[in-house]
Formats: sequence, C-alpha cells, structure tokens
Amino acid sequence: MGPGPVTSSCGLEATPQTSYRDPSHFTHIAVCGGNNYLDPHEDKALSEYLREACKQGVKLVGVCTGTFAIARAGLLKGQRVCVHWNVINDFRRQFPQTDATPDRLFLESVRVITCAGSSGATDMALHLIRRECGPDKAQQAIRHMILNGMRTSNSPQTHFFEAIQDIRDERVRVAVLTMEQSLNTRLDSQALAERINLSPRQLDRLFHQEMGTTPMRYFKTMRLRYAEWLLQHTDGSIAEIAAECGFSDASHLARDFQAHYRYSPRQSRRKGLLSQTGQASAEAS
Repeated sequence: MGPGPVTSSCGLEATPQTSYRDPSHFTHIAVCGGNNYLDPHEDKALSEYLREACKQGVKLVGVCTGTFAIARAGLLKGQRVCVHWNVINDFRRQFPQTDATPDRLFLESVRVITCAGSSGATDMALHLIRRECGPDKAQQAIRHMILNGMRTSNSPQTHFFEAIQDIRDERVRVAVLTMEQSLNTRLDSQALAERINLSPRQLDRLFHQEMGTTPMRYFKTMRLRYAEWLLQHTDGSIAEIAAECGFSDASHLARDFQAHYRYSPRQSRRKGLLSQTGQASAEAS
C-alpha cells in the first residue's frame, strides 16, 4: 500500500494513514470483498502481505468476494472454500484448483475462514466471538444486533444457482444466467431472446442443441427446483413461495409441482422437515 490515495471498486477514494501493519500484531486478518472480483489483475502488495501473514500463522478471513483476493495470492490451492452462490461460477472459472462450494454460510479450515458474505458474515463473526470470547459475549452481541440467534457454519445459503460451467455456447450460458436472476418473474421466450439479441426461434434452436429442451421448459424446471428448495429450507407459505418462483398462485404451483415431482408441495415440505430432524439428531449424537 503506497502513500497515495486508494480508490475502491465503487469509486470511493480514501487516503491511508499508515501502510500495512506487521501481521504478527493480529490473530485474524479479514479481506472484505469488492465489485472488481472479475478483474484478474493481482494487487501484488496485498498478495505479498497475505502470504506473509499466512507464513506467520495468522488466520485469513475471506468475506464474500474477498476470497478472490486470497485465491489470487495462491493460498487456496487444494482447499475447500465457501463462496456466495451468485459468484460461484466465476470463482470456479478463475480458480479451478480450489474446491469452492455454495452450500455453506461459512467454512473454516486450518489456515483460512471463507464466508458467503451478506448476512452470513454476521453468523461468521458471532462464531468467532463465541470461540474467542465465550458464549456470553456472543449472546450479548446477538441481543445488541436484535437477532433471533446464530446460524451454524453448515447452515445452507438461501440460494438457487445453476452450474453453467459445462454449457459450451456462451449465448445459452447468458440465457441461463438471465433465467437465474429472473426466477420470480414470468419471463417469456420473446423477452428472454431480446435480452440476448436473438430471435425466439434462434434461441429455441440453440437450447435444443445445447440442453435438449426448449428455453421455457428449462425455465419452468428451474423455478420448480427453486420452489422445492424453498419448501425444504424456509418456512414461507406455499402462496409466498409460488409468488417468489413466478407462479400466479399456490394452486398453479401445486399443479405444476405435482406433475413434475409426482408429489405435492406439502409432501415436499414434510420431507425437508424430516431431513432436518434427522440431521439434528445425528449432530446431537
């Protein structure tokens, strides 16, 4: 870090008062994410500092896209890390030698803690407070922040994402990502094709070649899978989940859900509750 001003990824300029402090002053060093995670340029000064910290036994904490910076320093090869579902495909593409997962809020290994970011950063911080300062301090923090409690590291991210790394055609990849960001809307073939500068017929042909189905059938399957995930991991009503997944009402969701899965939304919710009960029993034993 030089003596001059530093510009953040959002354009905010700040002038540091000191250079990087000796890592030996810290037990943990957190790297917070920014919006420039797609930029492959490495901040050499930061990478050298993180490598030195790691060498001295300081635990690194990757908060949201801050994990990209730790990976660019070459410190995550062969490790399993937690990444936000919205950037998982970008992370895997840039760092194929790192095992990245979107199924945790945060994940701790011997050298590093990685966190999905957003509200998951709060749970990770409470986890560290509990471990370093005791449960009473953690509970005090929970009350101060007006929280109901603390989620554990293996709590699932409230997410839904498509693994697009195997989709070869870039136009189909963009279409799938557009669908992913539009799960709560009634996106039709015309609107989807226009976003990619294709005609509906061109998009339909590309989808058949790449995915073996039509765009709208694929989109409906995505929305139904998202509905199933919400049924099994949240306590929202079926009507609320129907709206969240772009269905006109609970009856519309129930009809399409039954046709696709051969069981009802209510049965899916019971299945999720039984799974959570079994997991809790296993952890208790």
